[in-house]
Amino acid sequence: MTTSTALVPAALVTVERVRGSAPREAGAWMIVTNEGSEGTIGGGRLEYLAMEKARALLAGEGRALDLALPLGPEIGQCCGGHVALSIRRVDEAVTAEIAARRAEESAVRPEVLVFGAGHTGLALARALALLPVRTALIDTRAEALSNAPEGIETHCTALPEHHVRAAAPGSAFVVLTHDHALDFLIAGEALARGDAAYVGLIGSATKRARFSRWLAGQGGGSAAALTCPIGAPTRDKRPEVIAAFTATEVMARLAAAIPARQANAAP
Repeated sequence: MTTSTALVPAALVTVERVRGSAPREAGAWMIVTNEGSEGTIGGGRLEYLAMEKARALLAGEGRALDLALPLGPEIGQCCGGHVALSIRRVDEAVTAEIAARRAEESAVRPEVLVFGAGHTGLALARALALLPVRTALIDTRAEALSNAPEGIETHCTALPEHHVRAAAPGSAFVVLTHDHALDFLIAGEALARGDAAYVGLIGSATKRARFSRWLAGQGGGSAAALTCPIGAPTRDKRPEVIAAFTATEVMARLAAAIPARQANAAP
């Protein structure tokens, strides 16, 4: 759900402090209206109580509320930690704060570049659209990109390798175009960067061997950092299944690379 805080009464719920085990970390937030919500502070009984208190705040005269909740039998949740929440009615100042939070979260999201808008590329873009990454779908064919899911950045270009060079450090690259020669060119460029969190190439073990020989012939060194086939260990070749397994691979590599990305982003 996307809530326009300028049009409807809303409350901002923020996890201020966490001690022990909890569903979400300090800084997690959600927006609550009388009709629904956007975001999550972890679900379960904790979130239910927070939404109940937020709606009570909207129905009353107060502007803010602080809650300290033990995540145990008292509220029917078994995490065992303690969480401090703040609940604030959304006004102009809070609206500006929400916009700043969204911009900050978007800026630190890792990039995933998907090269190829065929069946599997589109399925992967749809899977990634649900995840906290900035996804770009890149193809040489404008008609292929017309089916891209909402919220996905698209680029139609005759030189997709330029997007590899322009990507941020720690990005992920998934290569599944309609042309093996183009696949090799893009994958080679991604490996040459030396700072990619993930470089994946659709294909078989035979294609990986061919790529390794091609890369060596180009003076490009080893293909040891390449993931090919992508989406292992599934043998199911349906695009949606390959996409699901590949999205998992990508997210695992990006999560492992978080400290490096934070160091690169530091002033």
